[in-house]
Amino acid sequence: MSMTITYEVGNSLYINITNRCTNNCYFCVKNIKDGVGSGTNLWLEKEPAIDEVIEDIQRRDISKYKEFVFCGYGEPMMRTNDIIEISKKLKEKYNMPIRINTNGQANLICGRDITPYLEGWVDSISISLNAKAKKEYQAICRSVYGEKAFEAILDFAAKCKKHIPKVVLSVVDFISRDDIRLCEEIAQNIGADFKVRHFVNQSS
Repeated sequence: MSMTITYEVGNSLYINITNRCTNNCYFCVKNIKDGVGSGTNLWLEKEPAIDEVIEDIQRRDISKYKEFVFCGYGEPMMRTNDIIEISKKLKEKYNMPIRINTNGQANLICGRDITPYLEGWVDSISISLNAKAKKEYQAICRSVYGEKAFEAILDFAAKCKKHIPKVVLSVVDFISRDDIRLCEEIAQNIGADFKVRHFVNQSS
């Protein structure tokens, strides 16, 4: 069985390195289907080694893409050290931006502040917020860390601002307009950009 380590979304090359996650979001596409877009299956039979990831990327025509994105069927920062090593190798070989899509719980996962180690390698980080306060966040995203996850995400975003050029907080638009506005204020207070992602119910 061949695994999908890299896949295309628009003109970005996405890198799928784990299916593990610290959240169990009730809206997660993993709970609905096996893949994205044209049906690319993103379930991994095992987590690819760093060399396997690099080899898979090198098989692509990199000139087609505008950025690398760590995002798949799991929380990429479960493998923070490997992301840093892969990013270093990609920066050595290609002059292309690197983005991470994350739930923002990396410092909880690693037990320390890892944001300084992303500096110089990661150009953009998109952090899923999805709620205006800790109780709502836990109800929606069901983190293994409980309600402390929410404050840790905000702290992580603030720390990322010191080391990563572009920091974005995002929400999915199934929450109310008032909650979206409050989430945008949270992003503004941190100094991060804000993005609303459209929720598509793909179970029907």
